[in-house]
Amino acid sequence: MPLLPKTQNPKPKIPYLFLAGWALVMIAVPIGLWTVGERSTPVLMLTAVTLQATAVLLFLAQSWGWSRAGATAVLIALLGWGVEAFGSRTGLLFGAYHYTDRLQPQIGGVPLLVPLAWFMMLPVCWGVAAVLLQQFSMGRFVLLAAVAMTAWDLFLDPQMVLWQFWVWQDVPAFSYFGIPWHNYAGWLLSAAVMTAATHALIRPPWSQIPTRPFLLIYAITWFLETFGLLLFWGLPGPALVGGLVMGALLVQARHSLRASFSPFTMDHP
Repeated sequence: MPLLPKTQNPKPKIPYLFLAGWALVMIAVPIGLWTVGERSTPVLMLTAVTLQATAVLLFLAQSWGWSRAGATAVLIALLGWGVEAFGSRTGLLFGAYHYTDRLQPQIGGVPLLVPLAWFMMLPVCWGVAAVLLQQFSMGRFVLLAAVAMTAWDLFLDPQMVLWQFWVWQDVPAFSYFGIPWHNYAGWLLSAAVMTAATHALIRPPWSQIPTRPFLLIYAITWFLETFGLLLFWGLPGPALVGGLVMGALLVQARHSLRASFSPFTMDHP
């Protein structure tokens, strides 16, 4: 089954409206901080995550159908909540950390925004992995998707700590801008397990993943995070490192699209 850069039918514009709303709200975050104060940041972030997650759901529904797209959203949200609940209580996956009360509502000490954020970004990383692959291999697909997802966290964790959404304990002297290094091993493992679980339980048609809109989301995220952390949030280190790593994935994906995009094929529907 070929991986199509575009669906055969014209795409409705509704997902792009949610995408535009997400980008505008993200741009408004520093403005809200300057005008309203810190209380605006959690509200704007919840709004932004909801808009992006809705756009991702709609893009998936256009390509996979509502049944598979909805099941994927539920599965990733549940697994996202599970890894965060386990990680924050045990410190085994990501290191010792806990959520503050700034993000509400919460279930079991985990803000509902967090599993929603896993869903808003992981399928996007599936799109990046699909473009980077020349021939489908589930192992390589899982690894590339996990790398693309973890690259985003090079921005995310330092920024969320700055906003006091969560707090780390017992950070070693040698860390990634105040984040334990094994946090990123936890991200790699979690993203890989979620991708493999989706493959096993949902059996989605990976060859029909909406690559172009997902690459667009990944590129906008790269731009907003790189220049946001650099210019507005006083985090030049994470901005440069995350910008280089995420940017390298984008450059390679762009090269794959420009140099005669070779879709992968699959052995099953």
